[in-house]
Amino acid sequence: MSTTATTATTATTATTATTAGRGRASWIPTALLLLGALYCLLPVAWVAIASTKSGGELFSTFTFLPGTGFADNIADLSAYRDGVYWRWMANSLLYAGLGALLSCAVSALSGYALARYRFRGREAIFNVLLTGVLMPPVILAVPQYLLLAKADTADTYLSVLLPNILSPYGIYLARIYAAAAVPAEMVEAGRMDGAGEWRIFRSVALPMMRPGLVTVFLFQFVTIWNNFLLPYIMLGDDEKFPVTLGLFTLLRQGSATPALYTLVITGALLAIIPLIALFLVIQRFWSLDLLSGAVKS
Repeated sequence: MSTTATTATTATTATTATTAGRGRASWIPTALLLLGALYCLLPVAWVAIASTKSGGELFSTFTFLPGTGFADNIADLSAYRDGVYWRWMANSLLYAGLGALLSCAVSALSGYALARYRFRGREAIFNVLLTGVLMPPVILAVPQYLLLAKADTADTYLSVLLPNILSPYGIYLARIYAAAAVPAEMVEAGRMDGAGEWRIFRSVALPMMRPGLVTVFLFQFVTIWNNFLLPYIMLGDDEKFPVTLGLFTLLRQGSATPALYTLVITGALLAIIPLIALFLVIQRFWSLDLLSGAVKS
């Protein structure tokens, strides 16, 4: 009897030790994730705090000590060159919003066609698209400028919009998602019911692909919003600049006029807000799509 009790006690002790070891080990990934989040959010925190400081406070106070000039900074930024900053923000919304929407539409059509149609050269086209995913954008910027300059569209809104419509990565994601989310049986059932190919895509495939297309839209919007090199090469008129290029011109002038540094920092903070708002809105659509999919299944 005592032997049995001793064995049970030993087993209980070993189980407790194993559970404690697993509990300690589970903190390691959490700690690493927290360190990564801190590393990513620290610059954002610095921008948020620095934007509250006046020009004198920016270089004379502790780095993470809030200042008293946030309202004045926004007023000065809005008054700079008759509010050109808000023109830059509107341009960025145009480039990123319209460009991401058109890119999402092209990716949806192309990805669905590559996933659900069988035609000669399909795999070759897909391999070329994968090559485009691996190719750095800096390699394409100069040839794109030469082509658009030849078509007399350089230094126009189209010179920034057109290169961003075709996204190899977006088409790749759309094809992978269409192959997984749109059953071939549903497409065949639509054809047997007499529906045309466009109606099948619009009424059957597109609702099923919505969560993937939301991801494509988000990635493309963020990519276009943060793009600097393409507008820098394509545009010469600062009235057409996106906010990234506009803030760069302010930063370059700040070396001669230090008072502009506060405008650059405040403008950088305001430029983050649309991205955060977009992510929060799109996250809601992700949740709705996942819940609706779970109910249907």
